[in-house]
Amino acid sequence: MAAQKELVVSEGSGKKKFFIIGGAAALVIIIVIVAWLFFAGSSDSASDDTQAGNAADGANSSAIKSDAIYVPMPRPFVFNLAGAARDRLVQIKVQLLVRGANNETLALRHIPLIEGSLLKTFSGANADVLAGATGRDALKNKALSDLQQALIEVVGSVVVEEVLFTGFVMQ
Repeated sequence: MAAQKELVVSEGSGKKKFFIIGGAAALVIIIVIVAWLFFAGSSDSASDDTQAGNAADGANSSAIKSDAIYVPMPRPFVFNLAGAARDRLVQIKVQLLVRGANNETLALRHIPLIEGSLLKTFSGANADVLAGATGRDALKNKALSDLQQALIEVVGSVVVEEVLFTGFVMQ
C-alpha cells in the first residue's frame, strides 16, 4: 500500500511540473510576440515620421499642394458613337480631381460648363478606338485638356487636375 501512495504522489507532481513548464513557455512566447509587435510598430511610425519630415521639406521648397478632392459628376454621360461595323451606346461615369476647397467650389459652380465640354469631347470619339485601353486613355487626356481650356476661358485658372473614369460601359 505504501508503494502505491508514493507512485500516485510522484505521478501528480510530474503533471504539475509539466503544466508549470508549459505555462511558462507559453508566457515567454506571448511576451516575445508582444515585444516584437511593439518594436515593429515603433519602427514603422519612425519611418512615417521621417517621410512626413521629408514631405514637409519638399512643401517648404516648392508650392504647397492641397489635399485631393474628388468632385463627382451628378449623372453619367450616355451617348451614341459611330463605329465601323455598327453604332455603339456608351455610358461613362466621371469624377474630377481638384486641389483645394476653392477649386472644388469653382468646379461645383460650373457643372453645366464641365458637362457640356466633356460631352462634346466624348461624342466626338470613335467607338472602334474606345474599344482598347489606349483609346480610353487618349479620350481621358483629350477631355482633360478640353475641359481645362474651357475653364481657363471662364475662370482664368486651371481648376481640374485630372479627369477620372469611374465607370465605362460600351454596348
